[in-house]
Amino acid sequence: MKNILVAIKGEGFPGAYQNKGFQKLWRTHSDSVNQALLTRWLLNGQMENLLKTDLFDEAVSDGLSSLLNVRSKRVFYIDASLEVHRRAKRRHPNLQTVGTDVRCLPFADGTFDGIVSNSTLDHFKSLDDLVISLKELYRVLPQGGQMILTLDNLANPIILLRNGLPFHLLYYMKIVPYYVGVTLGPYRLQRLLKDVGFKILEVDTIIHCPRVLAVAIACWMERHASPKTQRVFLDFLMAFERLSHLPTRFLTGHFIAIRAVRC
Repeated sequence: MKNILVAIKGEGFPGAYQNKGFQKLWRTHSDSVNQALLTRWLLNGQMENLLKTDLFDEAVSDGLSSLLNVRSKRVFYIDASLEVHRRAKRRHPNLQTVGTDVRCLPFADGTFDGIVSNSTLDHFKSLDDLVISLKELYRVLPQGGQMILTLDNLANPIILLRNGLPFHLLYYMKIVPYYVGVTLGPYRLQRLLKDVGFKILEVDTIIHCPRVLAVAIACWMERHASPKTQRVFLDFLMAFERLSHLPTRFLTGHFIAIRAVRC
């Protein structure tokens, strides 16, 4: 199971997130961007069953549960890491969680009306694992069921450079706090989703600020800046999301975001 994001983020839970409050300001921005995306893309009507493919957001921050629980009658959160489960349940005791690997889901075909998979499948070591995961997610959706997927954007030159460097070097330099794996650019990802059987409805990009620099500044500000200054900084970071409307969005966006349905 060590290929999967949550195993690496969990059993060896990154020291950056062990410290109380560390990256709290950055996680607030990340949650806000994801919530804005989901608010636009999730079905307006209340769904019966919704699946979120990891618990990391809920383990280290407020996460997305407040929004998801409003949009669906039942939300199931899966994760392969007991440590991530423990931390998420400590923050959010009422979550319905299942310890499982996204490559082998213990759910019947067509169980979920919708799936939210935000930066879960971009932490595998091989493309085969990513494909297996997509096929499993396809299987547990009914015809017309919707999936919202985000992955590291390989069309972004910074992501391309980062993925070309040895992980141990990146971890030692504290550029990444957990393992980053194989991912794709927007066009190849769309072809892969179509091959699996999905129909692409919308494609977007999110997190357009210079992420490494923004995280470093956010960590400094949450220790030294006033709450008012921190709010101004968060507004400044959110302003970068306007870049998603430009033709250059695939060069600046940290994540590809895709809304797709099972045909």
